[in-house]
Amino acid sequence: MDRCIVLVDAGYLLGAAASLLAGEPSRSRITVDHAALIQALRERAESDTERPLLRIYWFDGAPDRVPQPEHRRLRVMPRVTVRLGALTRSDGRWAQKGVDAAMHAELTELARNRACSDVVLVTGDGDLLPGMMAAKEHGVAVHLWAVQAADGDYNQSEDLVAEADERRVLDRAWITKAVRAKELTGVCAPPPAPRPEIAAILSAPLPESALATTAERPAEQPGHPPAATAAGTGTPERVPAPKGVPTPKDLAALRAPGAQPAQHPASATLRWSSDKGWVDRPGVVAEPPDVASMPTLAQLTTAEQRWADREEDITTVGGDPYEVGQVFARRWISRLGDQVHLQKLAQLYPRIPHRIDGELLRYAARFGLLAHKDDQIDEHDRYAIRAGFWREIDVPAAGEQHAPAAD
Repeated sequence: MDRCIVLVDAGYLLGAAASLLAGEPSRSRITVDHAALIQALRERAESDTERPLLRIYWFDGAPDRVPQPEHRRLRVMPRVTVRLGALTRSDGRWAQKGVDAAMHAELTELARNRACSDVVLVTGDGDLLPGMMAAKEHGVAVHLWAVQAADGDYNQSEDLVAEADERRVLDRAWITKAVRAKELTGVCAPPPAPRPEIAAILSAPLPESALATTAERPAEQPGHPPAATAAGTGTPERVPAPKGVPTPKDLAALRAPGAQPAQHPASATLRWSSDKGWVDRPGVVAEPPDVASMPTLAQLTTAEQRWADREEDITTVGGDPYEVGQVFARRWISRLGDQVHLQKLAQLYPRIPHRIDGELLRYAARFGLLAHKDDQIDEHDRYAIRAGFWREIDVPAAGEQHAPAAD
């Protein structure tokens, strides 16, 4: 068949690009425009081989082979197929497992089936040498691409280079069309400003109940935490001053032996992890019944809709945290029969009821947002997920509130 196929070892391509642009092979040091990168690979392959592209195979590692957001974006692009190996951590370093074997199997199978006349390999691993030799024996021309090495030397196996039919180098000018090095910020540099929707959540004021609790406490001198008497001694002991919304650590300090009773507020308030700066429930009082009774997406979804949702998640949703929040909210709104719940929810902004918020984060975990983070969604990602949710909630709610009255 007179067409070309590209096999990309993402670990090699992006690791070598990071070394070239940022001085170290860590992929966290670069940002990648995957759409631009795929387009550049396609144009370069068709130009070098003088054959139309059949497909780009993207080989990469992922923890437990769970697709990460970048993999989800790639696999819904035209002419792109993603193949994932395992990503394991050993001695504090991440290592790919099974990627080379998958590339070898794909290369030999394509050549045996005469699926193409030319194969472009973007890799440097000598383990692919047998696969390259087998492809040549089946009449396939093998093009080997290298990423320009930072030190000017080879970053590929010499045997692989010697066996290739054609060899090209992806230089710095080509790489920087789709890859950029991240700028390192100094310790004193201000953090980047969050998106307006996220900023609204982060800057939400405390509710009146929390402010009242703070006001009831005895006045304290600024910069001087309250003193307590240590057990068994007459020595005053400093206890950290409670914050406006004390954390469990604060409450533990207040309950410590020797703490003054006056420092243990009767209506202690815990911070709810879903809302930074917001109070979930004072004391043991649960959410109001009208809020707690809001139906979850699972309760509103039929078996047929669940299947369709999963299909959309796999083929359409890219996995960006903001996008994930939008998709969840869009489904919830479309299946919500009683619009009273939507109006009540809009009044709670930026606080999401506990049941719905928990379901939202569990849904986001499907997209690989837990990986590399000790099974915890990154704080910035959590706020981006909720900001996307509120973006969809705000549009219909605002439209209902401002809809003109019927004559």
